[in-house]
Amino acid sequence: MATELDGVEWQTIDELARTSGVTVRNIRAYQARGLLPPPQVKARTGYYRPGHEARLELIKELQGEGVKLDTIKKLLDTTGGSTEQVVHFIRTVRELFAPEDRQIVHAEELGERFGKDDGSLLKRAQKMDLLRDVGDDQYEEISPQLMGVAQSMVGMGIPLTRSLDVVEQLRKHADGIAKIYVELFLGEVWRPFDDSGRPEDQWPKLYQTIEELREVSVQAMLAVLRLAVAERVDVTFGRDIVRNVRTSSSAPKTQQEPSE
Repeated sequence: MATELDGVEWQTIDELARTSGVTVRNIRAYQARGLLPPPQVKARTGYYRPGHEARLELIKELQGEGVKLDTIKKLLDTTGGSTEQVVHFIRTVRELFAPEDRQIVHAEELGERFGKDDGSLLKRAQKMDLLRDVGDDQYEEISPQLMGVAQSMVGMGIPLTRSLDVVEQLRKHADGIAKIYVELFLGEVWRPFDDSGRPEDQWPKLYQTIEELREVSVQAMLAVLRLAVAERVDVTFGRDIVRNVRTSSSAPKTQQEPSE
């Protein structure tokens, strides 16, 4: 049963373990690794406030998505995650840029969609974090939208192995783009807000800026992609046209019979 201290409900480590579903051993391990702030000690008993439970929920959520503890710690350290508001902030940011809802598909369905293979393509899709084996010949689609793109390419007659090549290359480029936007947000939005002491009345504006940055990033990516593809098409086709013209001009001309 929670104990009220200074108008806030606090819990012992056993109570926190029961309400959060995290074992006492793991709670102590998270504290040792700097993922969880230490409790407030009163009369030789450690008490945990609601922010601790929120932090544990976030850790479980991130771990469930495959994020490693070291990465979670860096995320929390970057935002100075010492308050419930910061935990809520991290969750909100992740929801704005959240991956799609995953879905479970049977191996037979994948075979119908992409054609039969010797298992090597399935293994490659798992290595690329597109699929996760959940047993009983079932797989979790990490990104149904990307899998749909690969399926569309196959429907166009492009081999699945080539489709996976494209998805893999796009993913690598996307990682670099994501880094640019995250660094932009941290340097120009979060750090000035953090340096100013995180004023309570400025949190709504921060959330609004994140939402606007998401919209702008999508628009910028589409615009840049259109420009890049147009330029690439001009260069590639232009080169081929020039090559064909040169080939034609260098071909031996047939001698015409003189007209009578």
